[in-house]
Amino acid sequence: MLNSERYDRQIKLQGFGIKAQDKLAAAKVMVIGAGGLGCPVLQYLTAAGIGNIGIVDDDRVSLSNLHRQILYNSDDVGKLKIEAALVRLNAMNPEVQFTIFSERIIPKNAVKIVSEYDIIIDCTDNFATRYLLDDVCRILEKPLIFGAIYQYEGQIAVFNVRNKEGFTAHYRNLFPEPPNPGEVPDCNEVGVLGVLPGVIGTLQATEAIKLMTGIGEPLINKLMTIDILNYQTAVFEITSLHLTDKNIPYSIEEFEDMNYQLHCGIELAGIKNFSPSEFKVVSKLPDTIVIDVREPEEQPKLDVPYISIPLSQLKEYVNQINNRNVILVCQSGNRSLSGAKILQEILGREYSIGHLDGGINHLNKEIDE
Repeated sequence: MLNSERYDRQIKLQGFGIKAQDKLAAAKVMVIGAGGLGCPVLQYLTAAGIGNIGIVDDDRVSLSNLHRQILYNSDDVGKLKIEAALVRLNAMNPEVQFTIFSERIIPKNAVKIVSEYDIIIDCTDNFATRYLLDDVCRILEKPLIFGAIYQYEGQIAVFNVRNKEGFTAHYRNLFPEPPNPGEVPDCNEVGVLGVLPGVIGTLQATEAIKLMTGIGEPLINKLMTIDILNYQTAVFEITSLHLTDKNIPYSIEEFEDMNYQLHCGIELAGIKNFSPSEFKVVSKLPDTIVIDVREPEEQPKLDVPYISIPLSQLKEYVNQINNRNVILVCQSGNRSLSGAKILQEILGREYSIGHLDGGINHLNKEIDE
Protein backbone atom coordinates (compact mmCIF):
# COMPACT_ATOMS: atom_id res chain seq x y z
CA MET A 1 0.00 0.00 0.00
CA LEU A 2 1.26 3.46 -0.92
CA ASN A 3 2.70 5.42 2.01
CA SER A 4 1.59 8.90 0.99
CA GLU A 5 3.55 10.56 3.80
CA ARG A 6 6.85 9.42 2.27
CA TYR A 7 5.99 11.15 -1.02
CA ASP A 8 4.00 14.02 0.47
CA ARG A 9 6.12 16.84 -0.94
CA GLN A 10 5.88 15.70 -4.56
CA ILE A 11 2.23 14.68 -4.27
CA LYS A 12 1.44 18.28 -3.23
CA LEU A 13 2.92 19.63 -6.45
CA GLN A 14 0.46 21.27 -8.80
CA GLY A 15 -0.08 18.97 -11.76
CA PHE A 16 1.33 15.94 -9.94
CA GLY A 17 -0.90 14.64 -7.16
CA ILE A 18 -1.72 11.10 -6.09
CA LYS A 19 -2.47 9.98 -9.67
CA ALA A 20 1.09 10.67 -10.75
CA GLN A 21 2.41 8.92 -7.66
CA ASP A 22 0.29 5.88 -8.45
CA LYS A 23 1.81 5.82 -11.96
CA LEU A 24 5.30 5.75 -10.46
CA ALA A 25 4.31 2.92 -8.13
CA ALA A 26 3.04 0.89 -11.09
CA ALA A 27 6.10 1.51 -13.27
CA LYS A 28 8.98 -0.82 -14.08
CA VAL A 29 12.29 0.87 -14.92
CA MET A 30 15.52 -0.81 -15.98
CA VAL A 31 18.83 0.92 -15.17
CA ILE A 32 21.79 -0.39 -17.19
CA GLY A 33 24.94 0.38 -15.23
CA ALA A 34 25.40 1.17 -11.53
CA GLY A 35 28.37 3.50 -11.92
CA GLY A 36 28.70 7.27 -12.04
CA LEU A 37 25.42 7.87 -13.88
CA GLY A 38 23.58 4.90 -12.42
CA CYS A 39 24.14 5.89 -8.78
CA PRO A 40 22.12 9.15 -8.85
CA VAL A 41 19.53 7.62 -11.18
CA LEU A 42 18.97 4.74 -8.78
CA GLN A 43 18.89 6.93 -5.69
CA TYR A 44 16.37 9.43 -7.03
CA LEU A 45 14.09 6.85 -8.64
CA THR A 46 14.13 4.82 -5.44
CA ALA A 47 13.30 7.88 -3.35
CA ALA A 48 10.55 8.86 -5.81
CA GLY A 49 8.75 5.54 -5.28
CA ILE A 50 9.16 3.65 -8.56
CA GLY A 51 7.41 0.32 -8.09
CA ASN A 52 9.99 -1.97 -9.68
CA ILE A 53 13.59 -1.15 -10.57
CA GLY A 54 15.89 -3.51 -12.44
CA ILE A 55 19.66 -3.07 -12.27
CA VAL A 56 22.26 -4.58 -14.63
CA ASP A 57 25.95 -4.43 -13.70
CA ASP A 58 28.77 -6.95 -13.29
CA ASP A 59 31.50 -4.56 -12.13
CA ARG A 60 33.14 -4.32 -8.72
CA VAL A 61 33.75 -1.21 -6.63
CA SER A 62 37.25 0.23 -6.89
CA LEU A 63 38.79 3.04 -4.88
CA SER A 64 38.89 5.32 -7.93
CA ASN A 65 35.08 5.02 -8.25
CA LEU A 66 34.27 6.64 -4.92
CA HIS A 67 34.66 10.31 -5.86
CA ARG A 68 31.69 10.07 -8.22
CA GLN A 69 29.79 6.82 -7.50
CA ILE A 70 28.10 7.99 -4.34
CA LEU A 71 26.18 4.83 -3.49
CA TYR A 72 29.43 3.24 -2.32
CA ASN A 73 32.00 3.85 0.40
CA SER A 74 35.50 2.65 1.28
CA ASP A 75 34.21 -0.55 2.87
CA ASP A 76 32.65 -1.57 -0.46
CA VAL A 77 35.93 -1.68 -2.42
CA GLY A 78 36.18 -5.09 -4.07
CA LYS A 79 32.47 -5.88 -3.69
CA LEU A 80 30.08 -6.27 -6.59
CA LYS A 81 28.48 -2.88 -7.20
CA ILE A 82 25.07 -4.38 -7.65
CA GLU A 83 25.16 -6.04 -4.23
CA ALA A 84 26.47 -2.98 -2.39
CA ALA A 85 23.89 -0.79 -4.15
CA LEU A 86 21.03 -3.11 -3.25
CA VAL A 87 21.77 -2.86 0.47
CA ARG A 88 21.60 0.93 0.47
CA LEU A 89 18.65 1.23 -1.88
CA ASN A 90 16.58 -1.21 0.18
CA ALA A 91 17.38 0.84 3.27
CA MET A 92 16.43 4.03 1.44
CA ASN A 93 12.97 2.83 0.44
CA PRO A 94 11.69 -0.64 1.38
CA GLU A 95 8.55 -0.06 -0.70
CA VAL A 96 10.49 -0.44 -3.97
CA GLN A 97 11.01 -3.88 -5.48
CA PHE A 98 14.45 -4.49 -6.99
CA THR A 99 15.57 -7.10 -9.49
CA ILE A 100 19.31 -7.39 -10.01
CA PHE A 101 21.24 -8.87 -12.91
CA SER A 102 24.89 -9.42 -12.01
CA GLU A 103 25.98 -9.73 -15.62
CA ARG A 104 26.85 -7.66 -18.64
CA ILE A 105 24.08 -6.96 -21.10
CA ILE A 106 24.94 -8.71 -24.36
CA PRO A 107 22.95 -9.73 -27.47
CA LYS A 108 22.22 -13.14 -25.93
CA ASN A 109 20.40 -11.73 -22.87
CA ALA A 110 19.42 -8.20 -23.94
CA VAL A 111 15.95 -8.96 -25.32
CA LYS A 112 14.97 -11.03 -22.29
CA ILE A 113 16.12 -8.39 -19.79
CA VAL A 114 14.79 -5.32 -21.56
CA SER A 115 11.40 -6.75 -22.52
CA GLU A 116 10.18 -6.87 -18.90
CA TYR A 117 10.49 -3.12 -18.28
CA ASP A 118 8.60 0.02 -19.32
CA ILE A 119 11.55 2.42 -19.59
CA ILE A 120 15.25 1.72 -20.12
CA ILE A 121 17.90 4.11 -18.79
CA ASP A 122 21.35 3.86 -20.37
CA CYS A 123 23.97 4.60 -17.71
CA THR A 124 26.78 2.75 -19.47
CA ASP A 125 30.21 4.06 -20.40
CA ASN A 126 31.03 2.28 -23.64
CA PHE A 127 29.87 2.63 -27.23
CA ALA A 128 29.25 -1.06 -27.89
CA THR A 129 26.55 -1.27 -25.22
CA ARG A 130 24.98 2.02 -26.30
CA TYR A 131 24.48 0.76 -29.84
CA LEU A 132 23.24 -2.58 -28.52
CA LEU A 133 20.65 -0.91 -26.26
CA ASP A 134 19.59 1.39 -29.07
CA ASP A 135 18.88 -1.59 -31.31
CA VAL A 136 17.10 -3.64 -28.65
CA CYS A 137 14.89 -0.77 -27.52
CA ARG A 138 14.01 -0.02 -31.11
CA ILE A 139 12.96 -3.62 -31.72
CA LEU A 140 10.92 -3.81 -28.52
CA GLU A 141 9.62 -0.23 -28.82
CA LYS A 142 10.91 0.75 -25.38
CA PRO A 143 11.72 4.36 -24.45
CA LEU A 144 15.47 4.79 -23.97
CA ILE A 145 16.89 7.58 -21.80
CA PHE A 146 20.47 8.24 -22.82
CA GLY A 147 23.18 9.95 -20.79
CA ALA A 148 26.90 10.43 -21.38
CA ILE A 149 29.75 12.35 -19.76
CA TYR A 150 33.17 13.55 -20.87
CA GLN A 151 35.47 15.49 -18.52
CA TYR A 152 33.30 18.58 -17.81
CA GLU A 153 30.52 18.04 -20.36
CA GLY A 154 27.40 15.89 -20.44
CA GLN A 155 24.61 14.87 -22.81
CA ILE A 156 21.02 13.71 -22.22
CA ALA A 157 18.40 12.55 -24.72
CA VAL A 158 15.16 10.57 -24.88
CA PHE A 159 15.13 8.08 -27.75
CA ASN A 160 12.45 5.82 -29.19
CA VAL A 161 9.40 7.86 -28.14
CA ARG A 162 7.24 8.97 -31.06
CA ASN A 163 6.28 12.60 -31.49
CA LYS A 164 2.88 13.79 -32.70
CA GLU A 165 3.90 13.13 -36.30
CA GLY A 166 4.82 9.54 -35.47
CA PHE A 167 8.57 9.95 -35.84
CA THR A 168 11.21 8.98 -33.32
CA ALA A 169 14.94 9.50 -32.92
CA HIS A 170 17.44 6.77 -32.11
CA TYR A 171 21.04 6.83 -30.94
CA ARG A 172 22.14 5.72 -34.40
CA ASN A 173 20.36 8.73 -35.93
CA LEU A 174 22.54 11.12 -33.95
CA PHE A 175 25.72 9.07 -34.09
CA PRO A 176 25.53 6.84 -37.20
CA GLU A 177 29.30 6.30 -37.40
CA PRO A 178 30.92 4.90 -34.25
CA PRO A 179 34.34 6.25 -33.29
CA ASN A 180 37.44 4.21 -33.93
CA PRO A 181 38.92 2.39 -30.93
CA GLY A 182 40.90 4.79 -28.78
CA GLU A 183 39.54 7.84 -30.61
CA VAL A 184 37.32 8.87 -27.68
CA PRO A 185 39.16 8.15 -24.41
CA ASP A 186 37.12 7.27 -21.32
CA CYS A 187 37.33 8.77 -17.84
CA ASN A 188 40.03 6.25 -16.86
CA GLU A 189 42.35 8.11 -19.22
CA VAL A 190 41.22 11.75 -19.23
CA GLY A 191 39.39 11.99 -15.90
CA VAL A 192 35.98 13.36 -14.95
CA LEU A 193 34.80 15.88 -12.37
CA GLY A 194 32.95 13.84 -9.76
CA VAL A 195 29.81 15.99 -9.67
CA LEU A 196 29.22 15.77 -13.44
CA PRO A 197 27.66 12.26 -13.49
CA GLY A 198 25.55 13.41 -10.55
CA VAL A 199 24.15 16.25 -12.65
CA ILE A 200 23.54 14.13 -15.75
CA GLY A 201 22.18 11.16 -13.81
CA THR A 202 19.77 13.41 -11.95
CA LEU A 203 18.51 14.75 -15.28
CA GLN A 204 18.09 11.20 -16.59
CA ALA A 205 15.98 10.35 -13.54
CA THR A 206 13.97 13.51 -14.14
CA GLU A 207 13.24 12.51 -17.74
CA ALA A 208 12.11 9.08 -16.56
CA ILE A 209 9.68 10.59 -14.04
CA LYS A 210 8.32 12.95 -16.72
CA LEU A 211 7.71 10.07 -19.10
CA MET A 212 6.02 7.93 -16.45
CA THR A 213 3.73 10.63 -15.08
CA GLY A 214 3.10 12.76 -18.17
CA ILE A 215 4.26 15.99 -16.54
CA GLY A 216 6.34 18.57 -18.38
CA GLU A 217 8.02 18.18 -21.75
CA PRO A 218 10.55 15.33 -21.94
CA LEU A 219 13.53 15.58 -24.29
CA ILE A 220 11.76 13.57 -27.00
CA ASN A 221 13.69 13.83 -30.28
CA LYS A 222 16.05 16.28 -28.59
CA LEU A 223 19.62 16.24 -27.34
CA MET A 224 20.59 18.43 -24.40
CA THR A 225 24.22 19.30 -23.71
CA ILE A 226 25.69 21.01 -20.66
CA ASP A 227 29.16 22.31 -19.79
CA ILE A 228 29.43 22.57 -16.01
CA LEU A 229 32.46 24.88 -16.15
CA ASN A 230 30.40 27.75 -17.52
CA TYR A 231 26.82 26.36 -17.33
CA GLN A 232 26.34 26.73 -21.05
CA THR A 233 23.49 24.49 -22.09
CA ALA A 234 21.94 23.80 -25.45
CA VAL A 235 18.98 21.74 -26.64
CA PHE A 236 19.15 20.48 -30.21
CA GLU A 237 15.88 19.44 -31.81
CA ILE A 238 16.18 16.69 -34.38
CA THR A 239 13.93 17.51 -37.30
CA SER A 240 11.68 14.93 -38.91
CA LEU A 241 13.99 14.84 -41.93
CA HIS A 242 16.58 13.07 -39.79
CA LEU A 243 14.23 10.70 -38.00
CA THR A 244 13.34 7.14 -38.84
CA ASP A 245 9.92 5.84 -39.76
CA LYS A 246 8.13 2.87 -38.19
CA ASN A 247 10.34 0.27 -39.87
CA ILE A 248 12.78 -1.67 -37.69
CA PRO A 249 15.96 -3.34 -38.96
CA TYR A 250 15.05 -6.89 -37.98
CA SER A 251 12.76 -8.99 -35.84
CA ILE A 252 13.34 -10.13 -32.26
CA GLU A 253 14.06 -13.67 -33.49
CA GLU A 254 16.62 -12.44 -36.02
CA PHE A 255 18.31 -10.31 -33.39
CA GLU A 256 18.62 -13.18 -30.91
CA ASP A 257 19.94 -15.59 -33.56
CA MET A 258 22.21 -13.29 -35.54
CA ASN A 259 25.98 -13.03 -35.11
CA TYR A 260 25.71 -9.70 -33.34
CA GLN A 261 29.24 -8.99 -32.13
CA LEU A 262 29.46 -5.29 -31.43
CA HIS A 263 32.28 -3.00 -30.59
CA CYS A 264 31.10 0.52 -31.26
CA GLY A 265 28.67 -1.06 -33.72
CA ILE A 266 31.45 -2.77 -35.68
CA GLU A 267 32.02 -6.50 -36.04
CA LEU A 268 35.44 -7.51 -34.81
CA ALA A 269 36.65 -10.27 -37.10
CA GLY A 270 39.86 -11.94 -35.98
CA ILE A 271 39.98 -10.66 -32.40
CA LYS A 272 39.66 -13.47 -29.87
CA ASN A 273 37.57 -13.13 -26.71
CA PHE A 274 39.09 -15.24 -23.95
CA SER A 275 37.00 -16.39 -21.01
CA PRO A 276 38.71 -16.40 -17.56
CA SER A 277 39.36 -20.15 -17.78
CA GLU A 278 40.77 -19.84 -21.30
CA PHE A 279 42.89 -16.87 -20.26
CA LYS A 280 44.54 -18.83 -17.43
CA VAL A 281 45.66 -21.48 -19.93
CA VAL A 282 46.54 -19.33 -22.95
CA SER A 283 48.49 -16.75 -20.94
CA LYS A 284 51.04 -19.47 -20.06
CA LEU A 285 51.67 -20.60 -23.63
CA PRO A 286 55.07 -19.98 -25.26
CA ASP A 287 55.48 -16.80 -27.30
CA THR A 288 52.50 -15.23 -25.49
CA ILE A 289 52.55 -11.77 -23.98
CA VAL A 290 49.91 -10.35 -21.64
CA ILE A 291 49.53 -6.56 -21.77
CA ASP A 292 47.67 -4.70 -19.03
CA VAL A 293 46.30 -1.54 -20.69
CA ARG A 294 45.05 -0.02 -17.43
CA GLU A 295 46.82 2.84 -15.70
CA PRO A 296 49.71 1.55 -13.54
CA GLU A 297 48.00 2.42 -10.23
CA GLU A 298 44.79 0.48 -10.93
CA GLN A 299 44.02 -2.55 -8.75
CA PRO A 300 43.98 -5.50 -8.43
CA LYS A 301 47.17 -6.62 -10.11
CA LEU A 302 47.32 -9.69 -12.32
CA ASP A 303 48.84 -12.86 -10.89
CA VAL A 304 50.34 -13.93 -14.25
CA PRO A 305 53.43 -12.47 -15.99
CA TYR A 306 52.49 -9.29 -17.85
CA ILE A 307 53.72 -5.92 -19.00
CA SER A 308 51.95 -2.63 -18.34
CA ILE A 309 51.22 -0.32 -21.29
CA PRO A 310 48.32 2.12 -20.73
CA LEU A 311 45.90 2.26 -23.65
CA SER A 312 46.80 5.89 -24.33
CA GLN A 313 50.44 4.85 -24.92
CA LEU A 314 49.84 1.60 -26.80
CA LYS A 315 50.63 2.95 -30.26
CA GLU A 316 53.98 4.31 -29.03
CA TYR A 317 55.14 0.89 -27.82
CA VAL A 318 53.84 -1.32 -30.64
CA ASN A 319 57.39 -1.85 -31.95
CA GLN A 320 58.34 -3.51 -28.67
CA ILE A 321 55.75 -6.28 -29.13
CA ASN A 322 57.63 -9.22 -30.65
CA ASN A 323 55.47 -12.08 -29.39
CA ARG A 324 53.07 -13.58 -31.91
CA ASN A 325 50.34 -14.20 -29.35
CA VAL A 326 49.07 -11.06 -27.64
CA ILE A 327 46.40 -10.90 -24.93
CA LEU A 328 45.23 -7.53 -23.63
CA VAL A 329 43.65 -7.04 -20.22
CA CYS A 330 41.86 -4.19 -18.43
CA GLN A 331 39.35 -3.78 -15.61
CA SER A 332 36.11 -4.56 -17.46
CA GLY A 333 37.13 -5.55 -21.00
CA ASN A 334 36.33 -2.25 -22.73
CA ARG A 335 39.82 -0.76 -22.98
CA SER A 336 41.40 -4.12 -23.77
CA LEU A 337 38.99 -4.58 -26.67
CA SER A 338 39.87 -1.10 -27.96
CA GLY A 339 43.54 -1.94 -27.63
CA ALA A 340 43.10 -5.22 -29.49
CA LYS A 341 41.53 -3.35 -32.40
CA ILE A 342 44.42 -0.87 -32.44
CA LEU A 343 47.00 -3.66 -32.50
CA GLN A 344 45.10 -5.57 -35.17
CA GLU A 345 45.13 -2.52 -37.43
CA ILE A 346 48.86 -1.90 -36.90
CA LEU A 347 50.28 -5.44 -36.67
CA GLY A 348 47.96 -7.18 -39.10
CA ARG A 349 46.65 -10.72 -39.15
CA GLU A 350 50.09 -12.33 -38.75
CA TYR A 351 49.68 -11.81 -35.01
CA SER A 352 47.15 -13.63 -32.84
CA ILE A 353 45.44 -10.84 -30.88
CA GLY A 354 42.85 -11.32 -28.18
CA HIS A 355 41.61 -9.88 -24.92
CA LEU A 356 40.18 -11.05 -21.59
CA ASP A 357 36.41 -10.85 -22.05
CA GLY A 358 34.89 -9.00 -19.11
CA GLY A 359 38.31 -8.00 -17.83
CA ILE A 360 39.77 -8.56 -14.39
CA ASN A 361 36.31 -8.05 -12.89
CA HIS A 362 35.11 -11.17 -14.71
CA LEU A 363 38.28 -13.04 -13.79
CA ASN A 364 37.89 -12.27 -10.08
CA LYS A 365 34.18 -13.06 -10.15
CA GLU A 366 34.88 -16.57 -11.46
CA ILE A 367 37.55 -17.10 -8.77
CA ASP A 368 35.14 -16.01 -6.03
CA GLU A 369 32.46 -18.39 -7.30
